[in-house]
Amino acid sequence: MPDITPNSLAAFLKDRRTRLDPAAFGFSGRRRTPGLRREEVAQRANISPTWYTWLEQGRGGAPSADVLNRIASGLMLTEPEREHLFMLGLGRPPEVRYKSTEGITPRLQRLLDTLDASPAFVKTATWDVVAWNAAAAVVLTDYGKLPEGQRNLLRQIFSSPSLRAKSHDWEGLARFVVGAFRADAARAGAMSEVSDLVDELSKSSPEFAAFWGENDVRLQSDGLKRIEHPDLGTVELEYSAFSVDGRPDLGMMVYNPVDPAMAARIRRRVAERAASAKP
Repeated sequence: MPDITPNSLAAFLKDRRTRLDPAAFGFSGRRRTPGLRREEVAQRANISPTWYTWLEQGRGGAPSADVLNRIASGLMLTEPEREHLFMLGLGRPPEVRYKSTEGITPRLQRLLDTLDASPAFVKTATWDVVAWNAAAAVVLTDYGKLPEGQRNLLRQIFSSPSLRAKSHDWEGLARFVVGAFRADAARAGAMSEVSDLVDELSKSSPEFAAFWGENDVRLQSDGLKRIEHPDLGTVELEYSAFSVDGRPDLGMMVYNPVDPAMAARIRRRVAERAASAKP
């Protein structure tokens, strides 16, 4: 059982409670101390005021996951704060709850754009591409020309003849991608969210149905990718996968050209693309 002391769970609860503005939640009346009262947090969390008071006093033992989720909601905790609450209260993180993404921050897009010779994109746990840079549009796929619902990497691999033609070893790539996709979706708790896509591809692609039936699980971390580009010729790229801090629903892929001369050619194509886009 985790150690619930005034310096851990109790202190964290009290600190977050005192940061909240009572007026923002419709509570009024004069107060001697800042923040919500304990009974107000209990009311918002739909738990016993006595039980909540005991938690702030380091009494009563370990709360259940349901109680912690209610308290997290009542205190308006962020996802990292909710995870920290679980670590203090139960000694483990909460179960994964998948949330669909609404895009990325401008700062992250600016980071992608600085990689002028390295194709890079950001994808969700269900492998929908939500952001990319100009190098990705030049070398990999111009996602901006695809309808938003078609920017799924798995669908592209099994449905795009041009992408298959560019792949040096399409079968090996496709088999690896299916295993990595399965691992990402399961880790994010998004298996139900991808069920329609899996059914769709299983019906339209015998290869996908066969690979999915193998139940392989792969880790997409780093490696080497080789493509046959219609304009650039053979392009060898080292790729690395990165998590996005504070966004467990997102992952970033960066592809670095192995050959400096190819990097220079990609950089020129990116510059030409930008110039042609100017009015």
